[in-house]
Amino acid sequence: MTSDDLRSLISAGLPCDHIVVSGDGRHWSAVIVSPAFEGMRSIARHQRVYATLGSRIQSDEVHALSMKTYTPAEWAAAQS
Repeated sequence: MTSDDLRSLISAGLPCDHIVVSGDGRHWSAVIVSPAFEGMRSIARHQRVYATLGSRIQSDEVHALSMKTYTPAEWAAAQS
């Protein structure tokens, strides 16, 4: 799996305003900005992202994914 593959999987299952993925093929980190995160706690956001990966987490195709998740407003504030 490549970073483009992982980015595409997440984007297909979650509306993303911004997404950056990096990693070594098994261990990944991502910054994800989505309006779908509005009103969600951090754990619920992460669960929502994991749901986009489905069996790839269970099969260990994606061994680890570290995430920073933001709403568009949180992202704008973090960038200023």
